[in-house]
Amino acid sequence: MEVPVYLITGFLESGKTSFIRGVMEDAEFSQGERTLLIVCEEGIEEYDKKLLRSANANADMVVVEEEAQLTPAYLQQLQNKYMPERVLIEFNGTWNSAAFLEMKLPSLWLMYQVICQIDASTFEVYLNNMRSIMMEMIKTADTVVFNRCTAETPRNSFRRTIKAVNRPASLVFESEQGVMDDPQDEELPFDINADIVEIDDDDFGLWYMDVTEFPDKYVGKTIRFKGMVYKSTRLPRGCFVPGRIAMVCCANDAQMIGFLCKTDNPAQLKKNSWVMVTAQLKLEASPAYKGKTGPVLYASDIQPAEKPEEEIAYFS
Repeated sequence: MEVPVYLITGFLESGKTSFIRGVMEDAEFSQGERTLLIVCEEGIEEYDKKLLRSANANADMVVVEEEAQLTPAYLQQLQNKYMPERVLIEFNGTWNSAAFLEMKLPSLWLMYQVICQIDASTFEVYLNNMRSIMMEMIKTADTVVFNRCTAETPRNSFRRTIKAVNRPASLVFESEQGVMDDPQDEELPFDINADIVEIDDDDFGLWYMDVTEFPDKYVGKTIRFKGMVYKSTRLPRGCFVPGRIAMVCCANDAQMIGFLCKTDNPAQLKKNSWVMVTAQLKLEASPAYKGKTGPVLYASDIQPAEKPEEEIAYFS
């Protein structure tokens, strides 16, 4: 049976311990599986022995004080001794996470997720003074969590910084009270109130998800974006889909995403070619949506375009 491994990275006092404690207390995540907690850094926040021994957490904790101690042989010893069903690793922020991720793990262990915890109030300080270490943590993360956010936190600036080095990473912004931002309230990287809402290549997935979740706020808006032409006899007459290939989970789950687009001359569009589309968005029923109401684009201009630097679309 595979043993999922969760690697939690971040500098000292970045919220790693609080995050792991929350995970252990969450009944939806922890249901009594034997958990091995490997702690590589001890900060102000500590682990309550009662929590570790609770039926929910059911955890054994091991403290690793030196980076050189983390070897394949040592990890195998831990596997043999504790026989965990899940492994949580609170990694030292000054250690080399990239090297650890390349290390051979015990045969049953599977690196399931790398979560980078960042204190939003100190992010820019660390970025300026320990940039190479911070960038390495961000590059290796599947999810980046900015905690202790306030109304003044420059979310868009932080998002651009993360996406510049790790485009597939998911981003989470969490308040000082531990409440995650409502996606509908999130500051988007494009101006939805502009006469023409310009969608950059890197933001297609984010725009697609926002339209899918909150279509009403886009009704009547004129959008300009780049997409790949998808054509099929199953689509309504006079329609095509200008979309992108999206990585939903892994390479095997890549799929085409996009919205139905009506145009006067779909026959002139070459399948799989790239086009820049300017269109107004409406909500209406369509056979493409199995008779249900969905976003439909009415194209006013379609121009040939160069493919984007990154053809895969991501959702954050």
